[in-house]
Amino acid sequence: MSNNKKTEEKSEKVMTKYDRKMEKRRIEEEKELKSLKRFKIGSIIIIAAIAAAVVISIGMSAYTKYAAVYNTYVKIGDHEITKVEYDYYYNNAVNSYLSMYGSYLPYMGLDTSKDFAQQQYTDNMTWKDYFDQMAVSQLTQVKAIVDDAAAQGFTYDDTQDMAAFETEFAAQAETESVSASELYSNMYGDYATKDRILPYVKENMLANAYYEHLTEINKPGDEEIQEYYEANKNSYDKVDYRSFVFTTQLAEDATEEDITKAMDELQKSAQAMEEKVKAGEDFETLCVENASEEQKENYGGADKEGSLTEGGSYAGSPAAISAWLFDESRKEGDLTILPDETNHRYYVAQFIKRTNDADATSQSISSTLSNQKAGEYVKALTEKYEVTDVAGKLAYLTIEESTTEAVETGTEAATETAVGNASAEETESSSAAE
Repeated sequence: MSNNKKTEEKSEKVMTKYDRKMEKRRIEEEKELKSLKRFKIGSIIIIAAIAAAVVISIGMSAYTKYAAVYNTYVKIGDHEITKVEYDYYYNNAVNSYLSMYGSYLPYMGLDTSKDFAQQQYTDNMTWKDYFDQMAVSQLTQVKAIVDDAAAQGFTYDDTQDMAAFETEFAAQAETESVSASELYSNMYGDYATKDRILPYVKENMLANAYYEHLTEINKPGDEEIQEYYEANKNSYDKVDYRSFVFTTQLAEDATEEDITKAMDELQKSAQAMEEKVKAGEDFETLCVENASEEQKENYGGADKEGSLTEGGSYAGSPAAISAWLFDESRKEGDLTILPDETNHRYYVAQFIKRTNDADATSQSISSTLSNQKAGEYVKALTEKYEVTDVAGKLAYLTIEESTTEAVETGTEAATETAVGNASAEETESSSAAE
């Protein structure tokens, strides 16, 4: 009993203040150690995740590049086109279009600072779809022409053309303060390099050379040229004439009655000027008399040419008077007044003469007809080439055929409308200045 009691007393020894302090420190150290282990494990996991993401990113980038360079993006007939080659044609299509119609883009609703895929060209097509369509069309033509050139045994030495291309390319890189390699990617796509792009450039040169050959062998004879001219005189003849336009300022909310009244007043003014010209008064002097203060500086002077137009074309003449000017019954001195109901104006016009440059006309018609025949030949070639959207990126191919055809036939009309709107604004600005 005595020994057991002593043992119990030892095991139930009371902890001193020092013991409790040491025990607390031990517990805290164990917590810190566990926390440190968790931090190390977490850090290792995060670092591993980051490393994996980098590896995946590099891997994806490498695969994307590989796919662009080697995988088939679209198939044209039997030709397998990579993304690099497709981008070359796509960027060429965009750059060519912007270069040609850049000043009219605001009227077409295209903002080049935004994604083309997010901007509508028509109800069913975006601008990207439209440029895709252009790129595929050009690709198809080039492949068809080059194939036919090979079949016909056509050869072409591209040495001079390639030298000119490389010289011009280097000059452009210098102008833009970029390296040649940067310019290749800027112009033709992310994965474009000189070695990858030059074969496409050469192929285009071959296609152009063969097309020129086709136009040469399809030149029309003199009889065909004359026949075409007789049917299209207004497109080639020029006229000299004098004109003056009476204008009015109408309120935006002007009624039909207001417009009719204003046009009647303009007609009276035009008739009065017409009668004075018939009576022998000088056309230019009458222009000065009838011009507003802002317009007067455009008329008179020693040469008296403010009202004179020389070598005017049918398309370039005001629509209100062009048909009258190019009527074959016109003779020197003919005088008339004609309304422009659309723009609320009245013209006084006096015909002087109609001319034609026979040599220039013959060359122009020859070029038109030979290109027309060559174009028909190439069109027949391209119809044999089926387009296969291997990568599934050409959305325009899924649009109904009737819609696509409407886009193709409506493109020229839409462009002409935009140009017309721009010209109308320029004319209004000129009238305001006058």
